[in-house]
This record gives sequence, structure tokens and C-alpha cells, in this order.
Amino acid sequence: MIEFDVQAMSCDHCVDAVTRAVKLVDPQAKVEVDLAAKKVKVESSRDRAFIAGALAEAGYPTA
Repeated sequence: MIEFDVQAMSCDHCVDAVTRAVKLVDPQAKVEVDLAAKKVKVESSRDRAFIAGALAEAGYPTA
């Protein structure tokens, strides 16, 4: 499981956008979003940098 801090998330739309961004690069990924903690956990065969890049491209850079 890969964990990211995503400070740009503030609402349910952000949760959906983050989930879609991950699923675009790995449709089989499992995504858990904790909006209150601004954390995203991803179980994926893709590497961390690839997923972080997809999140950043969607407007949600990781810390």
C-alpha cells in the first residue's frame, strides 16, 4: 500500500477526482481516501512516482 499526503483535497469532488486519476493509470488499483486527514492510500502494481505524477497532473500534487 502506497500512502500520499494530498493537501489540495477539500471536498467530495476532490475525492472523486483523485480516485479517477489513479484509476486512469491503473484501473485495478484500490484507492482509499481520507479527506479529513488529506491522505490517499493506493494498492497498485504501478510505482509510487507514476501514481504521484498522475495525481499532480490532475491538480493534486503529493507531499
